[in-house]
Amino acid sequence: MSRWPDPGTKLERALICSAADAGVVLTVIAATATPWASVTFAGARHQLTVVAARSSSLDAWLAGLSEAEFCLGGHLLADLAVTGTIDAVGLMEVTLEALTVEDC
Repeated sequence: MSRWPDPGTKLERALICSAADAGVVLTVIAATATPWASVTFAGARHQLTVVAARSSSLDAWLAGLSEAEFCLGGHLLADLAVTGTIDAVGLMEVTLEALTVEDC
């Protein structure tokens, strides 16, 4: 059992806080992480499914997400992308994929 939140939990919290700052109430409904490594880095690939009320604030937040920077304490967010959306009546379900790497 880990004493501190893992990078996936930190990422979820950062996304929720970032969305709230943009006026969006975001709910994470699913999240997975898979270990990842290259020759020089170790980290994880994350896939998150989130839901929020459809709004122009949500659209603006999603549009800026690929350039967003998050403090993940000991990990860097190397990549973040919106990979899918499902538009329902008044709600949008969004699939996000991210790569976090351990901060050296």
